[in-house]
Amino acid sequence: MHPELSGIRDYHAHIYYDPGVTEVTAARLRSRVAEAFPDAKLGRWHPSPVGPHTKAMYQIAFPVELFATMAPWLMLNRDGLDVLLHPETGDDPRDHTVHAARLGNKLPLRMEAFSGHVDD
Repeated sequence: MHPELSGIRDYHAHIYYDPGVTEVTAARLRSRVAEAFPDAKLGRWHPSPVGPHTKAMYQIAFPVELFATMAPWLMLNRDGLDVLLHPETGDDPRDHTVHAARLGNKLPLRMEAFSGHVDD
């Protein structure tokens, strides 16, 4: 592995949805992810904004080895939902912004949620 990539512990995909509007689409995507990627960890539903996120969402955590299949799969199967895809390096502010990829709309983040948070 390239030294600059060795700091990536895993990846997160935040799947954004609108409660009562696109929630069924998000649930269908969640089920499809669980079936296609059994090594992915599906996080809790957050029907209200949490942490830096400004919209309802759930998280999918997946190992580095799945990136080459999970990222393009999400690109093709997100059913119009917005997705924030980022590595986990221990630097949450940069991971969610500079290092992130967005599928769909780029949603704003509440950066103050990261104040003082950088892992060593």
